Amino acid sequence: MPSHTFTVNGRSVTVDAPDDLPLLWALRDLLGIRGPKYGCGIDVCKACTSHLDGEAVRPCVVPVAEAAGRDVTTIEGLADGDTLHPVQEAWLEQDVAQCGYCQPGQIMAAVALLKRTKNPTDADIDAIANVCRCGTYFRIREAIHSAAAKMA
Repeated sequence: MPSHTFTVNGRSVTVDAPDDLPLLWALRDLLGIRGPKYGCGIDVCKACTSHLDGEAVRPCVVPVAEAAGRDVTTIEGLADGDTLHPVQEAWLEQDVAQCGYCQPGQIMAAVALLKRTKNPTDADIDAIANVCRCGTYFRIREAIHSAAAKMA
């Protein structure tokens, strides 16, 4: 079985897995990282959104072989020790989460959006298109606008 070495949340890891194993399963099943959630497996719901070299990706459709030699960041690696990322702070302040299932993916998508768009419009935020079955979209927008203001 092939070995794949990459960095997850600042820590070098090696997994033995078929090249085409979805990165999500390597993260969850082989490494025990539970933040990225399985929702659809076909890049529709985006509950698994994580970052690969700083860009938002859906690890449910990224083969683990593509992570080799690269940096993966999940929700677990977003905070700096006990200091939350401004998006995480805004999520708490705006009381976004209800069931919480989609929230790691929502937050990771929001962080990627704010990295490329310092002052996003509602249309920019809606374009990230992460599915929230609880329907907290208004609070998600408010949290992202609040985080953008904090990060400015």
